[in-house]
Amino acid sequence: MADINDILETIGMIKDECLDIRTITMGISLYDCMGDSVDSVCSRVYDKIMTRAGNLVKTGEDIEKEYGIPIINKRVSVTPVSLLCGRLDPDGAVAIAKTLDRAAKDLGINFIGGYSALVQKGFSNGSRALIQSIPEALSVTDRVCSSVNVASTKAGINMDAVAQMGQIIKETAAKTVDRSAIGCAKLVVFANVPEDNPFMAGAFHGSGEPETVINVGVSGPGVVASAIRRAGTCDLTQIAETIKKTAFKITRMGQLVAGVASERLGVPFGIVDLSLAPTPAIGDSVAEILESIGLEKCGCPGTTAALAMLNDAVKKGGVMASSHVGGLSGAFIPLSEDAGMIEAARCGALSIEKLEAMTAVCSVGLDMIAIPGDTSAEVISGIIADEIAIGVVNNKTTAVRLIPVGKTGETVSFGGLLGEAPVIPVSKYSPGVMIHRGGRIPAPLQSLRN
Repeated sequence: MADINDILETIGMIKDECLDIRTITMGISLYDCMGDSVDSVCSRVYDKIMTRAGNLVKTGEDIEKEYGIPIINKRVSVTPVSLLCGRLDPDGAVAIAKTLDRAAKDLGINFIGGYSALVQKGFSNGSRALIQSIPEALSVTDRVCSSVNVASTKAGINMDAVAQMGQIIKETAAKTVDRSAIGCAKLVVFANVPEDNPFMAGAFHGSGEPETVINVGVSGPGVVASAIRRAGTCDLTQIAETIKKTAFKITRMGQLVAGVASERLGVPFGIVDLSLAPTPAIGDSVAEILESIGLEKCGCPGTTAALAMLNDAVKKGGVMASSHVGGLSGAFIPLSEDAGMIEAARCGALSIEKLEAMTAVCSVGLDMIAIPGDTSAEVISGIIADEIAIGVVNNKTTAVRLIPVGKTGETVSFGGLLGEAPVIPVSKYSPGVMIHRGGRIPAPLQSLRN
């Protein structure tokens, strides 16, 4: 029997503290959509997505009404499209991207992920075609998200891919410059990418996943910040305990929604991703959590330590609430999507170097960061290489989502959950000689765990 106080507490979290289910994401395998011609592949892709996910939006809306739990996004992720492109050229890959976009619009979902390639150890014909097509694909679609995994702890870092992605990001920005380089907001470069992540832009349906699966992403930065403030004057051990208990409650709500959605859609339940995903809304900020712990401003000395504690406590609380926790699970620090992070960057407390240090202990990496539009491809590749190295050496997921647009000090707006970001400076000293050497940075010694 549910305790009335627990029910009232949850209602308060939803009403006053921005608690929500950030996304229900249906993963769909497209392996059986391969074909010899672009037309046949596109036809099979569209038909399968529409057949499997046709009731996704309605089911999510029904659960919202019945349980009173806000479900912000309904999304789809698919098998990495590069696996369908072995016999196609970049134009053929773009045709698939347009098909994904059409399916997303017809379903009524806001994003579809999986326009992806896994090249941590090298390029297949399909991955080459897909990567070359990314700038065009993201410029002619509205809801397609793309990701490229360029490294893993087991394989090391594919520096040829890192170099290419610097150029791809520049080309994507140029093709969508009239829309604040929005194409780059839908493109992320990974190390150790998870195959069951429900959050965009990095979601795709991994090779070890079922034919179809439901993954749920929860969120509640505002709830955690409020709980810390209510805890009052106490030591950091008690703060960690407060975060852990709050994460448990948030994850239980995600577990409930995932179970109901799975049953009604007749699709296996995959995982709950318990990441604290902020929004531009006031009171829904990871930076605010860190400041509630006792920082004058996010980015000041002590920020990395506070974030490490937060991330650890969130994971500990979440794994007690669900037997199937996965995806990224922890704390996100996307610059444009967090009101507190935006303010910290504007006042100079938060730099790209400090953000990089924070990524060593958070769930993702350098996320939704606007940098000057004249930043060279080599500097972008260097930033990618640094961030990816953190993931490879520490055996964790890291990612880069950079948006080269405008000039330092300007603000660019992306709309909706993507928010707006101040353009922050980066070093103009070039790593070009190193980047153009190519090859692979070998896997670290800690990869030898067999």
